[in-house]
Amino acid sequence: MALSNAPKVAVLSRSFSRHPILRGEMAAQYENVTFNDTGRTLAGDELIGFLKGHDSAIVALEKITASVFEALPELRVIGKYGVGLDNVDLRAAAAHGVKVGWTGGVNRRSVAELALCFIIAAFRGVSISQSEIRGGIWRQYLGRQISDATVGLLGCGHVGKELGRMLRALGVRVLAHDIRDISDYCAETGVESVGLDALLAQSDAISLHVPSTPDTANVINTARLAAMRRGAVLVNTARGGLVDELALKAALQEGQLSAACFDVFASEPPQDVELLNLPNFLATAHIGGSANEAVVAMGRAAIAGLSQATDPLTFLSPWAP
Repeated sequence: MALSNAPKVAVLSRSFSRHPILRGEMAAQYENVTFNDTGRTLAGDELIGFLKGHDSAIVALEKITASVFEALPELRVIGKYGVGLDNVDLRAAAAHGVKVGWTGGVNRRSVAELALCFIIAAFRGVSISQSEIRGGIWRQYLGRQISDATVGLLGCGHVGKELGRMLRALGVRVLAHDIRDISDYCAETGVESVGLDALLAQSDAISLHVPSTPDTANVINTARLAAMRRGAVLVNTARGGLVDELALKAALQEGQLSAACFDVFASEPPQDVELLNLPNFLATAHIGGSANEAVVAMGRAAIAGLSQATDPLTFLSPWAP
């Protein structure tokens, strides 16, 4: 694309905006680019104000709703930076004639590695041991090996499949539940496809890999936490809002769960200090896709998405209502 014909592009992603390689590649392809150098995820009037006057945008975690499209009639193309599209109202985009470009799974290795790290850390009591050391207690926490465990994957898309392969390479029994047909993947890897009830009852650790939709909101609630094995581990590197965080806190305090490790929260940053301070709760600040390799891959996919954008309805998730 010649520079003289370049559209006006707004880059909302903070990590994209501060990455020198991605900024350089954008400048080489597009003449008129506005980067989000605020260091904040924009929302509301500030988001709309930033996008005003641009016909294209690279979107990360920002909520791009019907009201945003209505306020920005000049917006014609969205390139999606990141693993999911649940923050973009795809039906509203289609109704307003906005095309969307997205490549799924470009950060699957980065997120899957963090999920694997979390599972091992939980089994070995890493956060508990650190908390005790800081409190002046020196004892050897008796953990367990991941190779003798059963790990359940709730959702088996790009990240879930990648984590499943990694776990199987370690000799782990892996169960998976997905509303899509994953029989070919299971035949290839030895992962076992099961119903949700069996996943909850049989797993020593459950890792969440579903998008955020009305149907998956608080999919792990009080009843499903109670249905998990006592002393099991819960990991969420997918999306905030999949777990009832008050019920999670109670399950950790009562010993129903031995540990939980979360990279994402219903509200970010999370405000429940009591939950964050539990010794058996390990939290990170939405870093799943923040490996340098993943940032570059996601950024390049988002850039390509600007020129390859298509009908947004083709990206509707099978989990969507």
